[in-house]
Amino acid sequence: MQVVGRHALVTGGGSGVGRAVAFALADAGVTVTICGRRLEPLQEVAGERANIFALSADVTDQASVEGLYRQAEAERGPFDIVVANAGIAMSAPAAKTSLEDWNKTLQVNLTGAFLTVQPALAGMAARKSGRVIFIASVAGLKGYAYVAPYVASKHGLIGLMRSLAVELVRTGVTVNAVCPGYVETDMLEQSVARIVEKTGRSAAEARASLLAQNPHGRFIQPEEVAAAVLWLCGPGAASVTGQAISISGGETW
Repeated sequence: MQVVGRHALVTGGGSGVGRAVAFALADAGVTVTICGRRLEPLQEVAGERANIFALSADVTDQASVEGLYRQAEAERGPFDIVVANAGIAMSAPAAKTSLEDWNKTLQVNLTGAFLTVQPALAGMAARKSGRVIFIASVAGLKGYAYVAPYVASKHGLIGLMRSLAVELVRTGVTVNAVCPGYVETDMLEQSVARIVEKTGRSAAEARASLLAQNPHGRFIQPEEVAAAVLWLCGPGAASVTGQAISISGGETW
């Protein structure tokens, strides 16, 4: 599948990894629809490229996602690429994790990802062409303390990816997941702030504790994740499906 002239959906496209993915695809000649709950940051990203278009949508609301599909596909054609990127993270010891936080994390990270890709599957299979990419995490491949809902949601996402890959394997549609370690985004800064608040460490100490988990000794950059997504969308990855690709500086499990 050539990427030029294709139409992609990127959720959570207003910042961080989603923003970098939108730019990478747009620069490769893809028409990109980005979505998120807040329209203003999406419009700022869309203002950077003529072939990026912003629509507000809530990935946890099926009617909202279906409305997004109707509008975007009516204006720019069916989605050939769907990148399910929207996600949240909270932290607390498992014994102190509220049911509300548990449900919210799974609703956004797992159910939201399913609702994001489901409307595209039948059309992609009929056209015998398509790319579905989940932005997961190394937390979908190993365990981390104090983020049980996040780890569970990302493990679920890897399972969803593998199931869809098997289901669609004979259609020409590939389904994969990109699994970054800590990425230098606003979400990382939120993690640092939580550590500072709950432990009394300095921001520098908190960042060092997260950085220590990457054997390369540096945080992953959003553009590195975007580069992997772009490769998965191209013809060189036509035989790559059902894979969880770790971008984590050599973390092992």
